[in-house]
Amino acid sequence: MKQIILLLFFSWTLPFQAQERFIDAVFDVEKTITKTYITKDGENLKLDIYQPENDTLSSRPVIIFMHGGGFSGGTRTNEAEVKFAETAAKKGYVAVQISYRLTRKGQSFGCDYSALGKIKTFKLAAEDFMDAVNFMIQNKEEYRINPDKVIVGGSSAGAEAVLNAVYNERLMFEDLSNYENFKFAGVFSLAGAIVDARYITEENAVPGVFFHGTEDNLVPYGTGPHHWCDRDKPGYIILDGSHSIVERLRQLDSSYLLYSFEGGKHEHSGMPFDYLPEVFNFFNSVFLNGEKRQIEVWK
Repeated sequence: MKQIILLLFFSWTLPFQAQERFIDAVFDVEKTITKTYITKDGENLKLDIYQPENDTLSSRPVIIFMHGGGFSGGTRTNEAEVKFAETAAKKGYVAVQISYRLTRKGQSFGCDYSALGKIKTFKLAAEDFMDAVNFMIQNKEEYRINPDKVIVGGSSAGAEAVLNAVYNERLMFEDLSNYENFKFAGVFSLAGAIVDARYITEENAVPGVFFHGTEDNLVPYGTGPHHWCDRDKPGYIILDGSHSIVERLRQLDSSYLLYSFEGGKHEHSGMPFDYLPEVFNFFNSVFLNGEKRQIEVWK
């Protein structure tokens, strides 16, 4: 009889356990706000802002995400990106999905496109990304954003732009004056890479969460040619992928969470919904609360 009473008590208490902001879905989502963050080459570059409804917190972390698509396609309104933004907003984040110039639309970004052209593509996309961050920080009062808690992320091409902007800023930008006050709390990368991991220093070793297939056929998991182009092809360029970036962060004693998918290819540029609870736990403990964690997970 005592056992039955205890079980009944347990079942009644479970629904009333406190939910935790940034971990659990504690909000509904406000109507999405669309803004033009800058106009370039006659194109209005837009972003969508997702916010928790009836949230009274005056200073909130923001997640700014850049979609993939080989710099030729994709959209900020992809179903997966929208679902991720809504998931983040329900947890108490301000979530932002951005569009950017698709400079390779209708054109190749493979082995027949020059290495110098690829670098220029990275630079232009990284510039658009930083301009979107700048817009959100300039409007921090309106959207109640904490400029010290800016989390940035991207998928595939978007991840390449974001990672290069964060870790290779000296290679990407001739003039950093417009962005020198940015302080990134963390990076979220899905199958991304940078030009050179050696440019990651103690000053810019931002903690990161990384997902990557070990046999990615487009963006190297470690250090290797982009699209695995042959050395004699115009598009031959060596990039440092997630594993190489994490190795550099480890050397610099920065935090990271790396999911490596044995034998996986570029499909791991997709949003990892099955692992988002672990991702948001890491966001909360490391990006928001400054805990030190170095975690590698093999799948």
